Amino acid sequence: MQTQHYPATDNFLEALLKSQKSRLGAIFSDPSTYRLQVIFTRIDRDEQQQPHFTDYHYGVPPDTYFYPASTVKLPAVALALEKLNDLQIPGLHRDTPFFTAPLPNINTGVRRDPSAASGLPSLAHYIRKIFLISDNDAFNRLYEFIGQETFNRRLWEMGYEEVQIRHRVGLPLYEEDNRYTNALYFQEGDQVLYQQPLAFSDLEFSPRHDFAGQAWYNHLGELEQQPMNFSHRNKLPLTSLHHILRSIIFPEAVTNRQRFRLTGKDYRFLYRCMSQHPEESTDPVYDQEQYYQAYTRFLLFGGDRDSRIPAHIRIFNKPGWAYGFLTDTAYIVDFANNTEFLLSASVFVNTTGILGDDQAAFEKMGKPFLQTLGAIIYEAEAARKKQILPDLSRFQPND
Repeated sequence: MQTQHYPATDNFLEALLKSQKSRLGAIFSDPSTYRLQVIFTRIDRDEQQQPHFTDYHYGVPPDTYFYPASTVKLPAVALALEKLNDLQIPGLHRDTPFFTAPLPNINTGVRRDPSAASGLPSLAHYIRKIFLISDNDAFNRLYEFIGQETFNRRLWEMGYEEVQIRHRVGLPLYEEDNRYTNALYFQEGDQVLYQQPLAFSDLEFSPRHDFAGQAWYNHLGELEQQPMNFSHRNKLPLTSLHHILRSIIFPEAVTNRQRFRLTGKDYRFLYRCMSQHPEESTDPVYDQEQYYQAYTRFLLFGGDRDSRIPAHIRIFNKPGWAYGFLTDTAYIVDFANNTEFLLSASVFVNTTGILGDDQAAFEKMGKPFLQTLGAIIYEAEAARKKQILPDLSRFQPND
């Protein structure tokens, strides 16, 4: 039985946000300029604890482009684990050492990972680094394992036809370069369990015309006096991102088409990684001064260095920030108050018109806005009377 998805029948979200207009500030007052998009999913449980969803949307039209930045890492971790399962190779698992050959002029190889207790790279370790600190190289290694063509075709197959995952992150590469992916192999001791040769994707993407800003800094630090062209960059609409998160958190409540081919152990591993704070991690270990508790928690805690997240609240999320675009998608749980909801939001906070010079805007405008938005939704949901309280035990932190 598939769980019901109810369209919103009222303007609850808009009315709620308007009632808090003074708290939300300039971004809420001018959603078009800031390309504001918000998706809120209310969750109600039935007698069998099946979740029923009601979706609310606010802001600019859903086809308005935003640069997804590191949010593309969310589908990457699911697809990487799915591919590992699909290979069905005895002895091959997410902790198997995973080595990457260099690809000249495109990306280096990986034989060691000093951040791992074992000193060796693995799929599991890359996934932990992605959620703990949004590590770019970790994503790039998953991108290479999945392959550009498989990455896109699988998401299109799941119903996310507007998605385009076209490049690695954090590397200044030409479009053609990102079609190539490194050779790689998994090896346990002296035994090579799986080898994947260098590959090239000749996948055709639908043409786009996506631009932002009036000028931008290129990878050489030079100012380009023209709008930045995002037409050949990654595209992950907020609606797709939100539904991908929902399919990971509630795999039993989406159609077979939208469900990743993951095991119960995969989901438990993902929930731990998604909600873990840097200070809780023993492998890898991070400098808590640089990577503080709320480092990747924008909704509700604003990525604030001084925020302390109560033990009874866990956030399962993946944010992204670059070129003035700030996004977060989150499943937020309060075990003490039996509160749960899904919330995704994206905002373009660049006010100078020069992309690449956005850090101050992220800190002064973007993160505080997402913190306030999360707080408003949280307060409303915590106060809402529920006929049946949710059983949230499967999301409790585990060792």
